[in-house]
Amino acid sequence: MRKLSEANGQQGQPAETSATDIRPAPRGALDDDNAMIQNLIGLGAFSARKSYYPELLQKIDELEVEKERYKWLVEHAVHGIFQARMDAGISAANPSIARICGYPDAEQFQQAIRHLATDLFSDSEDLDDLLTCLYRDGQRVGFESHFRKLNGETVPVSLNVLLKDRETGLIEVFVHDITERKRAQEAMARINTELEQRVEARTRELQAAKQEAEDANASKDKYLAAASHDLLQPLNAARLLVATLQERDLCHDNRHLVERIHTALTGAEELLADLLDISRLDANAVTPDQEEFAARDLLQALYSEFQPVAQQAGLELKLIDTSHVVRSDSRLLMRILRNFVSNAIRYTPTGRVVLGARRYGDYVDLLVCDSGPGIADHQRDEIFREFRQLDNAQKGRSKGVGLGLAIVERIARMMNHPILFKSKVGKGSCFGVRVPLTGRQQQQVLTKVSEALPPGGKLDRVRVLVIDNEETIRHSMKELLQAWGCNVITANGESMAIDAWHNFHPDIILADYHLDQSETGTHVLSRLEKQTGERTPAVVITADRSDPVRQEITRQGAVRLNKPVKPAKLRALMCFMLGMA
Repeated sequence: MRKLSEANGQQGQPAETSATDIRPAPRGALDDDNAMIQNLIGLGAFSARKSYYPELLQKIDELEVEKERYKWLVEHAVHGIFQARMDAGISAANPSIARICGYPDAEQFQQAIRHLATDLFSDSEDLDDLLTCLYRDGQRVGFESHFRKLNGETVPVSLNVLLKDRETGLIEVFVHDITERKRAQEAMARINTELEQRVEARTRELQAAKQEAEDANASKDKYLAAASHDLLQPLNAARLLVATLQERDLCHDNRHLVERIHTALTGAEELLADLLDISRLDANAVTPDQEEFAARDLLQALYSEFQPVAQQAGLELKLIDTSHVVRSDSRLLMRILRNFVSNAIRYTPTGRVVLGARRYGDYVDLLVCDSGPGIADHQRDEIFREFRQLDNAQKGRSKGVGLGLAIVERIARMMNHPILFKSKVGKGSCFGVRVPLTGRQQQQVLTKVSEALPPGGKLDRVRVLVIDNEETIRHSMKELLQAWGCNVITANGESMAIDAWHNFHPDIILADYHLDQSETGTHVLSRLEKQTGERTPAVVITADRSDPVRQEITRQGAVRLNKPVKPAKLRALMCFMLGMA
């Protein structure tokens, strides 16, 4: 610097005045200071020019601008910003943090907060947790807590905190007021609570409605059982009386009248039975009882039942033997196939009806085919609807009421057994049902099919105990059985039945299911077995076709016979049970 001044003086120009020229200094010290300053501002040994001064001043100005800009941003930031020491109070703050905490300005906020734990954080444990995170990670983002306000209230905040200096504990904090978010969360929580309460209330309503519906279904089942008994009881009595008249030697005119009564009763019975079956299926009051049995037994039973009917209609009923063992509900499956055979005979003018089975993978198709007129394509969807029937039933044969195939469709759907149908106009029709195989063949599996048996033999001198609470039924049954050559004694309940058994020792018992005073035929049979120590072959006659009643009769070891009783079926069943078939 000194040499640079002398050189300038020699040229007649004023010398530059530096900070070292303000007061005297030792020569050595002055040289060292000048060298240091020259190096700092870029005028050392590698530069002899002062052209760097304007650039330095420009940089300083830029820094001042940035400083003012940063200051402006901090002061006008939406979020609160402050600096503080962990063990002390606020060292710097912007207006937003003062506004968030309810102070008029940042200076009053800074003066009021002397210690973070006592003056700012409403929960000191939150501050402890925050400091633990800062010393571990150096920063913490999204930390939620509550700050104290000037008026004593608290405000929920979200903090982003940076540890600036570990030694002094200096931190820089960015604060976001989350009052609105908390309110929204609380509102959402209230809405969720109200919604849950409404759902719970609605659920209780639905449960009550479900219980009411279940009670209604149970009441409906009871009603159907009572209706079945009350409606079929007089028909049953009339059927037995007509059967008794048919056994007698009547003149031609009287016999013709009896046959017409018999036909009318049959139609009424079929209609009532179909209506009750439809109601029970729609009410889910029927539960399949799956079992293994030989398909041959089922088809043979159908053949035995319908062979006389086909013969009377001038048709050939042919049975194709099978050795397959299937798994299904034999009773419901019999109901399906019986309808197929009945329709085939009803609508076939000449020719034959064939019963058979055909294997299809792991299933077997039980088929009923006829040589009838066939069914047109546009009629195929109609035949499975309620009260729909074709108009081509043969003259002199019952047309039915149009419920048979509707019942079949419901039963098959319930058991998951597909219905098969194929027809060609002028050639005939083939109906079938697909049933799962068990993988066994040539098995003599006992079936529960007792509704179709070979024609009965003679029942001369067979001792029969009839138990029924209806006097008309007891009288009608006695007349019919005596016409078959049976010795008959009747009882109206348990007490009379026990006395009758000891005095009469019956070969077989025919008991009505519903007796007086909630007594049942199965109960009477159970009491008889306990009193006598013997189990007498028994038939329980009932209009109640529900599964619980069917299972109850089975547990008692008796055979169930549905009302209205068909005399031919009753006779065949008695002969079968007594080993006379």
